[in-house]
Amino acid sequence: MKNFIALIIVALGLLVFGSLFVVDEGNKAIVIQFGKVQRDSETGDTKVFEPGLHLKLPFFDRVVSLDARIQTLDEIPDRFVTSEKKDLIVDLYVKWKIEDFAKYYLATGGIKASAEILLQQKVNNGLRSEFGTRTITQIVSGERSELMDEAMEQASSSSDELGIKIVDVRVKQINLPLEVRNYIFQRMRTEREAVAREHRSEGKEKAEFIKADIDAKITVMLADAERNQRKLRGEGEAQAAQIYAETYTKDPEFYSFLRSMDAYKKSFSSKQDILVVEPDSDFFRYMKGQKGGK
Repeated sequence: MKNFIALIIVALGLLVFGSLFVVDEGNKAIVIQFGKVQRDSETGDTKVFEPGLHLKLPFFDRVVSLDARIQTLDEIPDRFVTSEKKDLIVDLYVKWKIEDFAKYYLATGGIKASAEILLQQKVNNGLRSEFGTRTITQIVSGERSELMDEAMEQASSSSDELGIKIVDVRVKQINLPLEVRNYIFQRMRTEREAVAREHRSEGKEKAEFIKADIDAKITVMLADAERNQRKLRGEGEAQAAQIYAETYTKDPEFYSFLRSMDAYKKSFSSKQDILVVEPDSDFFRYMKGQKGGK
């Protein structure tokens, strides 16, 4: 009898435990009863259970808890085509939350990853239609906010069937495809190299002009220096001749003696030189005596 009572108590405990469920904060729950989403008998709307403790039929009701907070879908950058048939790589994110829990569950099975895949397709479809009607200049200019608003409106209308409400759509970054960027960078590099070659050519031209100008000035300076040198040499030789002439007039014999000494010095400067002259040549007259041989 005691075992039977204990069994009944355990069964009642399991029954009570199976009749209770808790919805965590930030979540909401729906109940699946006999394979269908439980609805309010009066309004026909889906029964959505707020956070807290609730009752359900044990063994028959299955509780599905869903995150009711705003979610962020951070998409992988995708390729979009503008009205100019130019490709753009767009990196964006989407803020969304569950609006209709029954629709959401039926469309996605309550799986967040499946919901995000479907939502990404719908958002991208809306963006493609908006990007396709605008040029690159319009997209990257002040019309970006208008573009995002219209894209969000289109995506919201198409996401209603998922039971999802799109809160916001924002573009983080817009880039050209890698191959286009490489082509543009290469073209920019080529243009910069052409400008650099032009600057170098102009620099060489100016350098040649400056060099020619300096060479001309140097030539003029050398000519002036040569002219001054000749002038000074002429003046010096004239002055020397004048001095020699004045010296000769004062003492012709001494002048003749000095000239002979200079001649001896130059003639006998090298030991290998041979000088053949007659002994009574006038060249040696100052070697014959103090008076030049007289």
